Amino acid sequence: MNIVYFCDMFEVYLQLGLDHILDINGYDHMLFLVALCAIFTWRDWRKLVVLVTAFTIGHCLTLVLSGLKVVSVNADLVEFLIPLSILATSILNFFFIEKIKNIRWHYLLAGSFGLIHGLGFSNYFKALISEEESLISVLIAFNIGVELGQLIIVSAILFFSYVLTEHFHLKSKYYTILLSAFAGVVSVLLLTGIL
Repeated sequence: MNIVYFCDMFEVYLQLGLDHILDINGYDHMLFLVALCAIFTWRDWRKLVVLVTAFTIGHCLTLVLSGLKVVSVNADLVEFLIPLSILATSILNFFFIEKIKNIRWHYLLAGSFGLIHGLGFSNYFKALISEEESLISVLIAFNIGVELGQLIIVSAILFFSYVLTEHFHLKSKYYTILLSAFAGVVSVLLLTGIL
């Protein structure tokens, strides 16, 4: 593989990863990030970056297994599990309103839900990769794009957190309730087929 082809391929899959996260039609992913971020304020940005990376690792692992044709899951099941993961995260947030007790548990949860969300994209991803493309190179480029897209969304959520908690003096407890309730309600609408 020559360097020009590699750079072009890398750029294409990086952009695809970025588009995958920032596409408004894939708002379920954005909604999951809202639920995931709800117990954190802008002061917790370092913890949140690591948490989002845990999600990306889970997402990437599913794509690796799918790309190697190790895993294949019913699309309808995945479409049910994605909003269920959003609802579960939203509900769990209410148990952590006052204080994040065990951040390691959150990393495990984010990684596990990353596996589920990766399944939602795995069939499409398999169809995109041509025989001459390296699975590893494609996955690295794609997941860097995913991570960059998630960091853009998380930055917007943290900015929202900053404005509400610092300028409007909303207590972080109420901020968590507001975001978690929003994500939870929308996930129920997704589960029931209304959205």
